[in-house]
Amino acid sequence: MEKNYRIKKNEDFQTIYKSGRSVANRQFIVYRYDAHKHEHFRLGISVSKKLGNAVVRNRIKRSIRESFNKHKADIVAADFIVIARKPASEMSVEEINSSLEHVMKIAKGYNKRIK
Repeated sequence: MEKNYRIKKNEDFQTIYKSGRSVANRQFIVYRYDAHKHEHFRLGISVSKKLGNAVVRNRIKRSIRESFNKHKADIVAADFIVIARKPASEMSVEEINSSLEHVMKIAKGYNKRIK
């Protein structure tokens, strides 16, 4: 994912946590904040050490990024933070993708309907 699509600064994370709206399912929590500063979405990912070692955490993060890259053209121009929950550590890439699609639909994160 390109650099200008990422959220890295702690102050950006804190702003989204405080001012954004959150939705969740069993595997993920998604915070959405309509910043209107950018013409595209930005993504921050948080995976706790409780979910597993570095290999497991990086696999989850790669799967989340892959899901967002797959739907890049359909995602609303807003800031998103995705927080992984415990069940995500045992999921395959396809399961993570479908779970993220579900929670993003709830968050109204898509411009149009995704199948």
